[in-house]
Amino acid sequence: MNPVSNVSFDDTAVAFSSKSDAELYKMYLLFKAMNSNTFVKVGGSLLNTALNLHLPVKFIVKPTVFSHFCGGETIEESERAIKELSAFNIGTILDYSVEGEGDEKSFDATMDELLRTVEKARGNKAIPFSVFKVTGLLDTKLLAKVQAGTQLTTAEKTAFERGRERVNTICKRCYYADVRVFVDAEESWIQETIDNLTYEMMELYNKEKAIVYNTYQLYRHDRLDALKRDYENAVAKNYYLGGKLVRGAYMEKERKRAAEAGYQSPINPTKKASDELFDNALRFCIEHIDRIAICAGTHNERSSYLLMELMDQHNIARNDERVYFAQLFGMSDNLSYNLANAGYNVAKYVPYGPVREVMPYLLRRANENTAIAGQSSREFTLISKEMQRRKRTQK
Repeated sequence: MNPVSNVSFDDTAVAFSSKSDAELYKMYLLFKAMNSNTFVKVGGSLLNTALNLHLPVKFIVKPTVFSHFCGGETIEESERAIKELSAFNIGTILDYSVEGEGDEKSFDATMDELLRTVEKARGNKAIPFSVFKVTGLLDTKLLAKVQAGTQLTTAEKTAFERGRERVNTICKRCYYADVRVFVDAEESWIQETIDNLTYEMMELYNKEKAIVYNTYQLYRHDRLDALKRDYENAVAKNYYLGGKLVRGAYMEKERKRAAEAGYQSPINPTKKASDELFDNALRFCIEHIDRIAICAGTHNERSSYLLMELMDQHNIARNDERVYFAQLFGMSDNLSYNLANAGYNVAKYVPYGPVREVMPYLLRRANENTAIAGQSSREFTLISKEMQRRKRTQK
C-alpha cells in the first residue's frame, strides 16, 4: 500500500489532538503575532534590550513563547512535555539550549548537564536520542584554528585535547547507556573539525550499530558528496554511519562571511537546489540502509512524503529503528503527530534551559518562522482550520 494514501499532513484533528481548546487558542494568538515581521523584529529588539538591562521579562516570556517552544528550565520541568509527546508515540530529544561562556569551567558544566540528559534517556523509550553542540564543549576559535591548519600553542593543544575528551566522555556514556546521540552541525569554518571528531567517535562506538550521528546541512552544496564519502569510510573501517539530515541554520551568516572574505559561498544558490540535494541524500541513505541509520530533521512536507515512499519501495517497516523523522517542539505538529499516528518513528527536539539563557534560541525561532516562506502562515492556517473544525463538531 502506498504510505501516503493514509497520511495527510492537513489532518488537523490528529495534528492538534494533544491540545485543549484553550491551548489551541493560545497557539493561535502566538502564531498570529509571529505572522507579523514587524512584530517579531520590534518585539525581539525590545526583549533583547530588556535582557541586556536585566529587566524582569521572565514573567512575560515563560508562559508564552518559552512554554510553546521549550520543555522547561530544567530536565525535571521538561517532564510534562516528554509525557505529552510520549502519549502520542512521539519521542523527545532533550536539547540543552544554553550558549556557554566559552571558558573551561563553562565547558565542563555543559558536559555535566549533557551527561544528565544521557542518563535521563537511558532505558527510556520516550527519549530515543541525546544531542550536543561541539561548541558547547570546545572553544569556537580553537576549532577554527585547527580547521585552518594554524599552528597551535602548547596551551591550545592542551585545551583542544580537553575538548576532545569531553566529546569522548559523552559518546562513551551514550554507547554504554545504549542511547543514540546527534552531533549538531555548525558553521562551515569549524565544521570540518567537528566532522573529524565525530568520525573518530563513530569508529569507536558505531561498530555494532549507529550510536553517534553526524549532521549534514544540505543547504551546503558539498554535503551530499561528504555523505557519500563518509559512507565509503564507514564501509572501509567497518562501522555504521549515523546521519541526521537537515537543510541548515546559518545561511545568512555563511553568505555574509563568504562575501566579506572573498571566497565562494558554501550555500546552494537557490532553495530548489537545497531541496533537491536533501531529497537525493534521503535516496542515498535509504539505498544504503544496511550501513546507514538516518534521521530526517525536516519541516518540509514533500520531503517527508518522499521518505515515506522510499521506505515503502525498499520494504522498510515504518517502525524500523534505522529511520526517524524529527521536528522542533512547538512547530509542524501536523507532520509529527500524523507521522506518529501512522506508525513512523518520530521525535521532537525539546529545548530546555533557564529562560534568560535560552532567549537567543527563542529569538532565532521567531525570526526563522517569519523568514521561512510561509512557515508561520502555514502553522497559523492549520490552527485556524482546527479551531473551525472543533466549532462545527461542537454544534
